[in-house]
Amino acid sequence: MTMMKKLLTSAVASALMAGGAQAAISDNTVKIGYLADMSGTYRDLAGPNGLKAMEMAVADFGGRVNGAKIEIVSADDRNSADVASSTVRRWLENDGVDMVGGLVASSVTLAAVRLLEQNDKLGLVSGAAAASISNESCTPNHIHYVYDTYAFSVGTPTAMVKEGNKRWFILAADYAFGHALEADVTRVVEANGGEVVGSIRHPFPTSDFSSFILQAQSSGADVIALANAGSDTTNAITTAAEFGVTQAGQAIAGLVVFLSDIHALGPEVAQGLELTTGWYWDMNDETREWSDRFMAETGVRPTMIHAGVYSSTMQYLKAVEATGSDDAQTVRQQMIKTPINDMFASNGYIREDGRMVHDMYLTRVKTPEESANEWDLYEIVRTIPGDEAFRPLSESKCKLVN
Repeated sequence: MTMMKKLLTSAVASALMAGGAQAAISDNTVKIGYLADMSGTYRDLAGPNGLKAMEMAVADFGGRVNGAKIEIVSADDRNSADVASSTVRRWLENDGVDMVGGLVASSVTLAAVRLLEQNDKLGLVSGAAAASISNESCTPNHIHYVYDTYAFSVGTPTAMVKEGNKRWFILAADYAFGHALEADVTRVVEANGGEVVGSIRHPFPTSDFSSFILQAQSSGADVIALANAGSDTTNAITTAAEFGVTQAGQAIAGLVVFLSDIHALGPEVAQGLELTTGWYWDMNDETREWSDRFMAETGVRPTMIHAGVYSSTMQYLKAVEATGSDDAQTVRQQMIKTPINDMFASNGYIREDGRMVHDMYLTRVKTPEESANEWDLYEIVRTIPGDEAFRPLSESKCKLVN
């Protein structure tokens, strides 16, 4: 009889524990929002294929976590902070969204993370670059995952100045991301003994870069640095090629360049370009295996944002599973405690300021002769250790850092 009581007590306790864990997942559903530019300047580097990467993560996880269904909703932010704010507010206040991923344009992301903090929900930023997102604008409700302007400035500008390219002209997108990158590049160039001889900001987005490139050419700079992204970058590089910039002895530095950009330009135009990336599809067997599956779904090789969306979504779901909860603070703390070793990063980790620290890579675009196929585009020149690539906590202005 005593044994029967023990068995019954154990069964009741197990049921209560299971029920408690289940109840901790709101609405018995883990609902994820994917917010990104689905049709404009940043479509190819994130866009619909970022949504596909998120869907792959959910499918690979099994579609459920601790018995609760995983759902995805998505929206086009149109690169507008107002559109993003309206969408995220509706998701959080009316639609039961627990986590928002994607988040590409910095202006969109800065608007979104304020709402996430107000509603105590979680954001996983895989596309936005402004370093302020995990610095002055950090919150306890988001994680900055793939890269930032600090990391981009450490890579390419440092290498090029050390190669003897001392005089720089910066062409920057006129919004938060471009401003942040311009400031970070200026800091790095000057710290390494170079100088910024001029800069100009262009509207976002811009289709005609003729006047901007002409002004950069006339500056006499050794390097014309492009502090922009997406079609702005490819349009600027194409214009520079048409004007014979590199033939005249000036170098082009693409500061935020994606595989989709180089594929669109082709190695004939982009060959020799040095750039910094957070990930490349052809680095090892694990990256190639995942990239093959992604390409089978989309017809293209993934950018670092696509890989980051997949990785961050998987890390989020693992944290929900481990804690039995979709509470933002509970999940974020679990993610901070958990090292990241997957197809995206080795020995990555998330700091208290929300910065995910991992290795970055200085690469060079191959020549047409070196490229074995249309996606064989990068040669990795140097691995930049994560603790070197990202802003040290000793310099942080984040309110979460002691």
